[in-house]
Amino acid sequence: MKYRIPDWLIITGACGQIFTALIYPYIRHRIFNWYNDIKKLKPLNQEIARTYGHYIQGLNFSFGLISLLFIAELQNGTGLAVGLTGLIAAYWTGKVVTQFAYYPMYRIPKKFLYKAGEVLMNTLFVTFSLVYIAMFVYNLRGYLA
Repeated sequence: MKYRIPDWLIITGACGQIFTALIYPYIRHRIFNWYNDIKKLKPLNQEIARTYGHYIQGLNFSFGLISLLFIAELQNGTGLAVGLTGLIAAYWTGKVVTQFAYYPMYRIPKKFLYKAGEVLMNTLFVTFSLVYIAMFVYNLRGYLA
């Protein structure tokens, strides 16, 4: 296995994932007015929505932290590296597919900051997906060799 994903790219992706976790509450509150919308749900559904929101935020942060702390281990071609990079690749690829298949029908405010943020976030999501797909393929090739 000659080629490796450059460490700087993994570090950049890791920091980006942590950033998405940290910015997530702002996006929910300020852009999507999410908290007011879930108040219209039944109490149990409100809690389910909040719980899933926290799961998403926690996964984004955790995937970033794991990537930041275990760069070499995420590329060592072991079964665990295959499984973990495959999981993260599937997570972000699913996010990208969902983002482009379902979210365009929703309107976000037309302010420049929000439009720029949308482009930035979509670029990050696609980048995460591509980086982890590449790492998964790299690890899978090493594991099967």
